[in-house]
Amino acid sequence: MDNTIVTLLVDDDKTSIVALQSLLKGNFPNIEIAGIANNVSEAVFLVDAVKPDLVFLDINMPDGEGFDVFERVSYKDFRVIFITAFDKYAVRAFEFSALHYLVKPVTLEMLTIAIDRYKDVKVDEIDNRLRILRDSLRSKNEKIIIPSTDGLNIVKLNDIVRLEASDVYTLFYMINGQRFVASKPLNTYEKILEDLPFSRVHSKHLINLMFVKRYVKGKGGSIILEDNTEVEVSVRKKADFLEKLKNYARFV
Repeated sequence: MDNTIVTLLVDDDKTSIVALQSLLKGNFPNIEIAGIANNVSEAVFLVDAVKPDLVFLDINMPDGEGFDVFERVSYKDFRVIFITAFDKYAVRAFEFSALHYLVKPVTLEMLTIAIDRYKDVKVDEIDNRLRILRDSLRSKNEKIIIPSTDGLNIVKLNDIVRLEASDVYTLFYMINGQRFVASKPLNTYEKILEDLPFSRVHSKHLINLMFVKRYVKGKGGSIILEDNTEVEVSVRKKADFLEKLKNYARFV
Protein backbone atom coordinates (compact mmCIF):
# COMPACT_ATOMS: atom_id res chain seq x y z
CA MET A 1 0.00 0.00 0.00
CA ASP A 2 1.38 3.40 -1.06
CA ASN A 3 1.72 5.69 1.96
CA THR A 4 3.36 8.54 0.04
CA ILE A 5 2.22 12.01 1.14
CA VAL A 6 2.26 14.31 -1.90
CA THR A 7 3.29 17.68 -0.50
CA LEU A 8 3.64 21.32 -1.57
CA LEU A 9 5.70 24.01 0.18
CA VAL A 10 4.37 27.57 0.01
CA ASP A 11 6.50 30.37 1.49
CA ASP A 12 8.13 33.54 0.14
CA ASP A 13 11.03 33.12 2.60
CA LYS A 14 13.65 31.15 0.63
CA THR A 15 15.73 30.42 3.74
CA SER A 16 12.70 28.91 5.42
CA ILE A 17 11.90 26.80 2.33
CA VAL A 18 15.46 25.44 2.11
CA ALA A 19 15.47 24.53 5.82
CA LEU A 20 12.06 22.82 5.60
CA GLN A 21 13.10 20.92 2.46
CA SER A 22 16.22 19.66 4.20
CA LEU A 23 14.28 18.44 7.25
CA LEU A 24 11.64 16.71 5.14
CA LYS A 25 14.04 15.00 2.73
CA GLY A 26 16.39 13.88 5.48
CA ASN A 27 13.79 12.49 7.88
CA PHE A 28 10.51 11.66 6.14
CA PRO A 29 10.96 9.23 3.22
CA ASN A 30 7.18 9.04 2.66
CA ILE A 31 6.97 12.80 2.00
CA GLU A 32 7.16 13.61 -1.72
CA ILE A 33 7.80 17.33 -2.33
CA ALA A 34 5.88 17.83 -5.58
CA GLY A 35 6.33 21.58 -5.88
CA ILE A 36 7.34 24.88 -4.29
CA ALA A 37 5.47 28.19 -4.53
CA ASN A 38 6.62 31.63 -3.38
CA ASN A 39 3.30 33.46 -3.55
CA VAL A 40 -0.47 32.96 -3.58
CA SER A 41 -0.84 32.85 -7.38
CA GLU A 42 1.82 30.16 -7.78
CA ALA A 43 0.29 28.20 -4.89
CA VAL A 44 -3.19 28.22 -6.46
CA PHE A 45 -1.80 26.96 -9.78
CA LEU A 46 0.22 24.20 -8.10
CA VAL A 47 -2.59 22.98 -5.86
CA ASP A 48 -4.99 22.60 -8.79
CA ALA A 49 -2.31 21.00 -10.98
CA VAL A 50 -0.72 18.62 -8.43
CA LYS A 51 -3.74 17.85 -6.20
CA PRO A 52 -1.59 17.35 -3.07
CA ASP A 53 -2.34 15.52 0.15
CA LEU A 54 -0.62 18.14 2.31
CA VAL A 55 0.45 21.78 1.94
CA PHE A 56 2.88 23.63 4.19
CA LEU A 57 1.54 27.16 3.93
CA ASP A 58 2.91 30.48 5.12
CA ILE A 59 0.30 32.96 6.37
CA ASN A 60 1.82 36.16 4.93
CA MET A 61 2.95 36.39 1.32
CA PRO A 62 3.69 39.25 -1.10
CA ASP A 63 0.40 38.99 -3.02
CA GLY A 64 -1.94 38.06 -0.21
CA GLU A 65 -2.54 35.66 2.66
CA GLY A 66 -2.51 31.90 2.95
CA PHE A 67 -6.29 32.08 3.35
CA ASP A 68 -6.55 33.35 -0.24
CA VAL A 69 -5.19 30.03 -1.52
CA PHE A 70 -8.20 28.18 -0.10
CA GLU A 71 -10.64 30.67 -1.59
CA ARG A 72 -9.15 30.52 -5.07
CA VAL A 73 -8.36 26.83 -5.64
CA SER A 74 -10.77 24.43 -7.34
CA TYR A 75 -9.20 21.36 -5.68
CA LYS A 76 -9.83 21.43 -1.94
CA ASP A 77 -9.24 17.84 -0.86
CA PHE A 78 -5.97 18.54 0.97
CA ARG A 79 -4.83 19.26 4.50
CA VAL A 80 -2.63 22.10 5.64
CA ILE A 81 0.10 22.85 8.17
CA PHE A 82 0.58 26.58 8.56
CA ILE A 83 3.99 28.18 9.02
CA THR A 84 4.27 31.40 11.01
CA ALA A 85 6.89 33.65 12.53
CA PHE A 86 6.73 33.59 16.33
CA ASP A 87 4.01 35.83 17.71
CA LYS A 88 2.07 34.91 20.83
CA TYR A 89 -1.16 36.31 19.35
CA ALA A 90 -0.70 34.24 16.18
CA VAL A 91 -0.03 31.13 18.25
CA ARG A 92 -3.17 31.80 20.29
CA ALA A 93 -5.19 32.19 17.08
CA PHE A 94 -4.02 28.79 15.88
CA GLU A 95 -4.94 27.25 19.23
CA PHE A 96 -8.42 28.83 18.96
CA SER A 97 -8.90 27.24 15.53
CA ALA A 98 -7.32 23.87 16.41
CA LEU A 99 -5.37 23.95 13.13
CA HIS A 100 -1.83 22.62 12.90
CA TYR A 101 1.00 25.13 12.75
CA LEU A 102 4.78 25.41 12.91
CA VAL A 103 6.68 28.37 14.32
CA LYS A 104 9.82 29.50 12.46
CA PRO A 105 12.54 28.36 12.70
CA VAL A 106 11.02 24.90 12.29
CA THR A 107 12.57 22.14 14.41
CA LEU A 108 12.58 18.42 13.65
CA GLU A 109 10.68 17.68 16.85
CA MET A 110 7.83 20.06 16.03
CA LEU A 111 7.77 18.99 12.39
CA THR A 112 7.46 15.33 13.41
CA ILE A 113 4.50 16.13 15.69
CA ALA A 114 2.77 18.16 12.98
CA ILE A 115 3.17 15.46 10.33
CA ASP A 116 2.01 12.73 12.74
CA ARG A 117 -1.15 14.74 13.41
CA TYR A 118 -1.89 16.31 10.03
CA LYS A 119 -4.65 13.81 9.21
CA ASP A 120 -6.48 14.71 12.43
CA VAL A 121 -8.13 17.64 10.65
CA LYS A 122 -10.88 16.43 8.33
CA VAL A 123 -11.01 18.23 5.01
CA ASP A 124 -14.66 19.18 5.48
CA GLU A 125 -13.83 20.91 8.78
CA ILE A 126 -11.14 23.19 7.37
CA ASP A 127 -13.45 26.04 6.26
CA ASN A 128 -14.87 26.52 9.78
CA ARG A 129 -11.43 26.32 11.35
CA LEU A 130 -10.03 28.82 8.85
CA ARG A 131 -12.83 31.26 9.61
CA ILE A 132 -12.02 31.16 13.31
CA LEU A 133 -8.29 31.42 12.63
CA ARG A 134 -8.77 34.47 10.40
CA ASP A 135 -11.04 36.23 12.90
CA SER A 136 -8.61 35.50 15.74
CA LEU A 137 -5.61 36.79 13.78
CA ARG A 138 -7.57 39.96 13.08
CA SER A 139 -8.35 40.38 16.79
CA LYS A 140 -11.95 39.23 16.62
CA ASN A 141 -11.42 36.67 19.37
CA GLU A 142 -15.08 35.65 19.45
CA LYS A 143 -14.99 31.87 19.12
CA ILE A 144 -12.83 28.89 19.98
CA ILE A 145 -12.88 25.32 18.64
CA ILE A 146 -12.86 22.71 21.40
CA PRO A 147 -11.55 19.35 20.14
CA SER A 148 -13.19 16.44 21.92
CA THR A 149 -12.91 12.67 21.58
CA ASP A 150 -15.96 12.55 19.29
CA GLY A 151 -15.55 15.72 17.20
CA LEU A 152 -15.42 19.49 17.50
CA ASN A 153 -17.45 22.05 19.41
CA ILE A 154 -17.38 25.67 18.23
CA VAL A 155 -18.29 28.03 21.08
CA LYS A 156 -18.32 31.76 21.75
CA LEU A 157 -15.71 32.87 24.28
CA ASN A 158 -18.27 35.09 25.98
CA ASP A 159 -20.49 32.05 26.63
CA ILE A 160 -17.81 30.19 28.63
CA VAL A 161 -18.46 30.57 32.36
CA ARG A 162 -15.55 28.47 33.59
CA LEU A 163 -13.12 25.67 32.78
CA GLU A 164 -12.26 22.83 35.12
CA ALA A 165 -9.32 20.42 35.05
CA SER A 166 -10.19 16.71 34.91
CA ASP A 167 -7.02 14.63 34.65
CA VAL A 168 -5.62 15.31 31.14
CA TYR A 169 -8.97 16.72 29.97
CA THR A 170 -10.72 20.05 30.48
CA LEU A 171 -14.41 20.55 31.21
CA PHE A 172 -16.01 23.66 29.68
CA TYR A 173 -19.13 24.99 31.46
CA MET A 174 -21.32 27.24 29.31
CA ILE A 175 -23.80 29.93 30.34
CA ASN A 176 -26.68 27.94 28.77
CA GLY A 177 -25.90 24.95 31.01
CA GLN A 178 -24.10 22.88 28.36
CA ARG A 179 -20.87 21.11 29.24
CA PHE A 180 -18.09 20.06 26.86
CA VAL A 181 -15.10 17.79 27.47
CA ALA A 182 -11.95 18.98 25.67
CA SER A 183 -9.11 16.59 24.93
CA LYS A 184 -6.44 19.04 26.12
CA PRO A 185 -5.27 19.93 29.67
CA LEU A 186 -6.31 23.09 31.48
CA ASN A 187 -2.78 24.53 31.26
CA THR A 188 -3.17 24.72 27.47
CA TYR A 189 -6.27 26.90 27.76
CA GLU A 190 -4.77 29.04 30.49
CA LYS A 191 -1.94 29.99 28.11
CA ILE A 192 -4.09 30.82 25.11
CA LEU A 193 -6.64 32.78 27.17
CA GLU A 194 -4.09 34.72 29.23
CA ASP A 195 -4.69 38.07 27.45
CA LEU A 196 -8.47 37.75 27.74
CA PRO A 197 -10.67 38.20 30.83
CA PHE A 198 -10.02 34.74 32.25
CA SER A 199 -8.30 34.04 35.57
CA ARG A 200 -6.77 30.84 36.98
CA VAL A 201 -8.09 30.90 40.53
CA HIS A 202 -7.16 27.35 41.53
CA SER A 203 -5.17 24.42 40.18
CA LYS A 204 -8.49 23.03 38.92
CA HIS A 205 -10.35 26.19 37.93
CA LEU A 206 -10.09 28.88 35.23
CA ILE A 207 -12.99 31.34 35.34
CA ASN A 208 -14.39 34.01 33.02
CA LEU A 209 -14.30 37.31 34.92
CA MET A 210 -17.38 38.61 33.14
CA PHE A 211 -19.49 35.99 35.00
CA VAL A 212 -18.23 36.73 38.52
CA LYS A 213 -21.26 37.68 40.65
CA ARG A 214 -19.71 37.73 44.10
CA TYR A 215 -16.46 37.09 45.93
CA VAL A 216 -16.78 35.54 49.40
CA LYS A 217 -13.90 36.39 51.73
CA GLY A 218 -11.87 33.69 53.39
CA LYS A 219 -8.34 32.35 53.59
CA GLY A 220 -8.48 31.96 49.84
CA GLY A 221 -12.14 32.71 49.54
CA SER A 222 -14.59 31.57 46.92
CA ILE A 223 -16.38 32.97 43.88
CA ILE A 224 -20.10 32.82 43.09
CA LEU A 225 -20.66 32.84 39.33
CA GLU A 226 -23.69 33.88 37.28
CA ASP A 227 -24.81 30.26 36.97
CA ASN A 228 -24.75 30.09 40.80
CA THR A 229 -21.84 27.68 40.97
CA GLU A 230 -19.28 28.31 43.71
CA VAL A 231 -15.59 27.99 42.89
CA GLU A 232 -12.82 27.83 45.47
CA VAL A 233 -9.95 30.33 45.23
CA SER A 234 -6.58 28.99 46.36
CA VAL A 235 -4.53 31.09 48.80
CA ARG A 236 -1.71 31.25 46.24
CA LYS A 237 -4.01 32.57 43.49
CA LYS A 238 -6.06 35.00 45.61
CA ALA A 239 -4.01 38.19 45.13
CA ASP A 240 -3.64 37.68 41.39
CA PHE A 241 -7.38 37.02 40.97
CA LEU A 242 -8.42 40.10 42.97
CA GLU A 243 -6.00 42.28 40.98
CA LYS A 244 -7.36 40.98 37.66
CA LEU A 245 -10.93 41.43 38.85
CA LYS A 246 -10.30 45.06 39.84
CA ASN A 247 -8.59 45.82 36.52
CA TYR A 248 -11.38 44.14 34.58
CA ALA A 249 -14.21 45.82 36.50
CA ARG A 250 -12.60 49.22 35.93
CA PHE A 251 -13.34 48.96 32.21
CA VAL A 252 -16.82 47.49 32.09
